[in-house]
Amino acid sequence: MKGEKTSKSAPRPWYRPSLFVQVLIAIVLGVIVGHFFPKAGTALKPLGDGFVALIRMMIAPVIFCIVVHGISSMSDMKEFGRVGVKTLIYFEIVSTLALITGVIVGQIIRPGDGLHIDPTALDPSLVSRFVGSGAQAGDGGLGNFLLGIIPRTFVGALTGESVLSVLLIAVLTGFAISRLGDLGARVTTVIAAITKVIFGIVRIIVKAAPLGALGGIAFTVGNYGVASLANLAQLILTFYVTAIVFAVVILGAIAYMAGFSILRFIVFIKEELLIVLGTSSSETVLPDMMRKLERLGAPRSIVGLVFPTGYSFNTDGTNIYLTLSAIFLAQATDTHLTLSQTTGLVLFAMVASKGASGVTGTGFVTLAAILSAVPVIPVQALALLVGIDKFMSECRAVTNVVGNGVATIVVSRWERDLDHEKLRTCLAHPLAAGSADESVDAGTQ
Repeated sequence: MKGEKTSKSAPRPWYRPSLFVQVLIAIVLGVIVGHFFPKAGTALKPLGDGFVALIRMMIAPVIFCIVVHGISSMSDMKEFGRVGVKTLIYFEIVSTLALITGVIVGQIIRPGDGLHIDPTALDPSLVSRFVGSGAQAGDGGLGNFLLGIIPRTFVGALTGESVLSVLLIAVLTGFAISRLGDLGARVTTVIAAITKVIFGIVRIIVKAAPLGALGGIAFTVGNYGVASLANLAQLILTFYVTAIVFAVVILGAIAYMAGFSILRFIVFIKEELLIVLGTSSSETVLPDMMRKLERLGAPRSIVGLVFPTGYSFNTDGTNIYLTLSAIFLAQATDTHLTLSQTTGLVLFAMVASKGASGVTGTGFVTLAAILSAVPVIPVQALALLVGIDKFMSECRAVTNVVGNGVATIVVSRWERDLDHEKLRTCLAHPLAAGSADESVDAGTQ
């Protein structure tokens, strides 16, 4: 009993609010600064970019260590293959549902009706400047996509920006270690120790999340403004409502069948979602989300495989954005889409959306690639979305994080490897569990 008393943390002083409150305050301050002092808000952009860069710096080592440790700890390699197949099946089903949801909502609400935009009157250079070299990357086809997964060197995967490349070398390393017997067991212990160090660095970086959120929101509001977006407000509102409905209804139904509440889960990861909202990048919370999913009872091996892979294969928010925006642009330019053309749009989006990362702006680049491959919708119409993409990027990233978190728990349950007691305990009091999470040792399960 004495040990229990000493393990409980003292009440937090009022002058030291939780990370959740700090990020929330930073977002409000960012909106105020960006709206009333737009030049100052724009000048704060390096704060957001710097925080994203710091987190991105840690993504490769976090994924590598967790995946290697998880696979090398498996006693049965057939388990890894089984988990991988189930994960890909789940991703394909849910991602397709997200694409179809965007089409259905777009056809029902029809946010682009009445704009009557002449595509030839739009400035195509806006799109090329925004997309940059990324548009060409999306047009390389499946062959180039697969080649892009394979790094030039082993170390190159850890210094590059492809999550799939890191996963590839991590899987190979994990398999190799698992075949080394007693030596492999000792190497696995070392990897576990390194993982603790890596997560210790992440915890230090995350303390700067309020500054990152302040810079990201202040720049967005200061650079684009709110009033200038009034003519496209219906699309923004439609997208946000659609994403919320998808999360609550579709992901909520999946979560219910898996034995937990989607609303409690969202409250449990509230701090991570606010950081994503402030930085417009789901990459900023990848390490912390993996740590919290372990706290919910998902095994490290499944967390390490499912959650990072979802950044490329299960981008629910991005998928809704792709089809909803395409339908919007068709309506805005008075372009009639037949059933076969709409079906082709969805099918190509199913392929094009794979391989996307959690970096802000990726959805816009992918949409450009889709419109280039399905030329019935004028590509230059993308200029309509340049000014509002940053606002939509935030919702895309938040939805992606929630979807991948749900996927990790569901796959763990399918494998009968989910600790239901941990899940019930943490989600029964998500506010308390979430705030207490800062003191948990991220290197142990």
